[in-house]
Amino acid sequence: MSIARLGSVVLDCPDPVALARFYAELLGGEVEDGGNGWVDLKGGTAPLAFQAAPGHMPPKWPSPERSQQFHLDVLVEDMDTAEEQVLALGATVLDAADGSPGFRVYADPAGHPFCLCAA
Repeated sequence: MSIARLGSVVLDCPDPVALARFYAELLGGEVEDGGNGWVDLKGGTAPLAFQAAPGHMPPKWPSPERSQQFHLDVLVEDMDTAEEQVLALGATVLDAADGSPGFRVYADPAGHPFCLCAA
């Protein structure tokens, strides 16, 4: 029996509404601005929330000095189509030629790493 259940994964960022909109386009769901620098993504495939972090320093990938600390794996049916779509939303490529055909690494608009993974 577990002690608790996960409420959401919270990402620090400079603009919570903008980052929530990015993930709403990527994962589905509705952006709910709770005010005071807190935004939830409701009804999507993952419990995500975003909070304002003045002076936010995005992680670097790969970098031992500013490690990614965590990342999201996003399952997709068509890697090439999904790549075009996330780049159009504002993602940047971190490593699309990593030697593994099963995933590619990107950064969201606030600099958090995420992977597109073959479903």
